[in-house]
Amino acid sequence: MLEVIGAGFGRTGTLSLKLALERLGFGPCHHMIELIDNPEQLDRWSRAVEDGDADWDEVYRGYRATVDWPGVAFWRRLVAYYPAARVILTVRSPKSWYESAYESIYQATSQWPADPLGVRRRRFVQRVVWDGDFGGRFEDAAYAKAVFIEHNDAVRREVPGERLLEFRVRQGWEPLCGFLGVPVPDEPFPRTNDRQEFAERVAQRQGR
Repeated sequence: MLEVIGAGFGRTGTLSLKLALERLGFGPCHHMIELIDNPEQLDRWSRAVEDGDADWDEVYRGYRATVDWPGVAFWRRLVAYYPAARVILTVRSPKSWYESAYESIYQATSQWPADPLGVRRRRFVQRVVWDGDFGGRFEDAAYAKAVFIEHNDAVRREVPGERLLEFRVRQGWEPLCGFLGVPVPDEPFPRTNDRQEFAERVAQRQGR
């Protein structure tokens, strides 16, 4: 059962948040990398998208939290389905978010291997993210940034204030731990997956 729902788009510090949540005891935490590393996850999510009426307990079997896509594409359903879950909206400036997303995850989608599994991953991400959330217009920067802004505003409007934390990962442990009601760890907040690290991660998975 999910206890934490990340409602921020990818490239807003979601991998750092995943690692932080797992350090705080809210793991495993689902993230898009689960679909890249685990074909069974891709099967599970593909069925959920095709059916249109997912069994979320089955989709998230074994997980206590979710961040990033594909979960964020279904944030309204998840917030309603798990009424006791806390919601974290990771944010950054629209300009820096778009530049980061365009240069990393958007470019990486087209670079996945052309083997059957790579093709399935590409089709899934295209359907859920680029054609889903962005209507096939992600390369239109003004449009994509408007979608980003409206998404964040919708989360702020629709999630009750007592359930919602708006969070920038540079804020570190204190606001996150205060929101979740857990002690602050005596260690640095995890900061990972900048553009260079993302490029290296993709290259490693492609065996370059």
